[in-house]
Amino acid sequence: MSKYFDALETRSPDERKSALATRLPQQIAHAKTNTAYFAETLKGFDAATITSVAALAALPVVRKSDLIELQKQHRPFGGLSAGGWGRLGRVFSSPGPIYEPEGRSADYWRTARALYAAGFRSGDLVHNSFSYHMTPGAWILEAGAQALGCTVFPAGVGQTEQQVAAMADLQPNGYVGTPSFLRILLEKADELGIKLPSLTKALVSGEAFLPPVRDALLARGIAGYQAYATAELGVIAYETEARQGLVVDEGVIVEIVRPGTGDPVAEGEVGEVVVTTFNSDYPLIRFGTGDLSAFLPGVSPCGRTNMRIKGWMGRADQTTKIKGMFVHPEQVAAVVKRHPEIAKARLVVTNPDSTDLMTLNCEVAAPGGELGKAIAESVRDITKLRAEVALVAVGSLANDGKVISDDRKYD
Repeated sequence: MSKYFDALETRSPDERKSALATRLPQQIAHAKTNTAYFAETLKGFDAATITSVAALAALPVVRKSDLIELQKQHRPFGGLSAGGWGRLGRVFSSPGPIYEPEGRSADYWRTARALYAAGFRSGDLVHNSFSYHMTPGAWILEAGAQALGCTVFPAGVGQTEQQVAAMADLQPNGYVGTPSFLRILLEKADELGIKLPSLTKALVSGEAFLPPVRDALLARGIAGYQAYATAELGVIAYETEARQGLVVDEGVIVEIVRPGTGDPVAEGEVGEVVVTTFNSDYPLIRFGTGDLSAFLPGVSPCGRTNMRIKGWMGRADQTTKIKGMFVHPEQVAAVVKRHPEIAKARLVVTNPDSTDLMTLNCEVAAPGGELGKAIAESVRDITKLRAEVALVAVGSLANDGKVISDDRKYD
């Protein structure tokens, strides 16, 4: 049996670049022609010229945080969907509310590849403990499992004793769900004196999969792997047996950009995950997830040749309220753009003596002259708030993707 899901996973860089040069302009043209949102936001761009990731970076970012308002203005999907109800198979609701469409194609969310890398194969019975109620999580995993030829037990959430009883009776090979709920099920099985020897594999998502949890599963004979997915995009990246970051799925393009901008960061620098999908029903172009991650250098030892990310590293939306005014990462980015001397900046908010204080830390190569004063004036102009400015050496700010750090103490 093949180690890889298909030949796409081991393509050479030239093969992947050539395929992208054909596929990307077609998808952008499709989005412009068939969605109201991209018809407007991309009207000044020629799809035929967007043939690389570098060219893609010139396009605007649509962020997940914008979806609630967009969907109020243009129901139900903010003008981002390419089809009506007849074209779609299901519609889901996530907190917000944000509504997500599901098309009718097999493995719509592209989950089979991640499941295959985690060891799932045709003929397996999969215990699915994601929620089947309103949100798409369970359906995302079920679609991939069925595309592989697996049978799915739709367990959903809660009712731990009944779930353990079903696992004891049916003897599933694998589990999909959150790692924390798998731990709860295993501990309940221990409490009830029930053995689950058939369970040897798991694909987990929805929360951080920490090494201690992974190792605890391995001690029970369960090889757990993680997938990074969202309700809008499906699977973005997934873990392999190499356990060195997450390999980007073949059905998306991933960029890492400076939070609050659409500007790509240097390899290894933490930033916001921005994804372009080749989904024809919901053709998201440069969709800002609001999640933080970073690219890993080189190719995975598992042999898959696509780029890798470190995994989920927090949230990029660092908007905070200071003296009754909201300050956004986009405003910090606007200050940086006014002053090309700034290599990187971080706004730190403290409250000494119970009074809010903003300090903009700026990495600059030459800190002399009136630069600090000019930057402070820009901050006041853009945010309508006063700030201290600290000029620091290039490379001295932490590489954690933070643009605004709220360090106020309230105890």
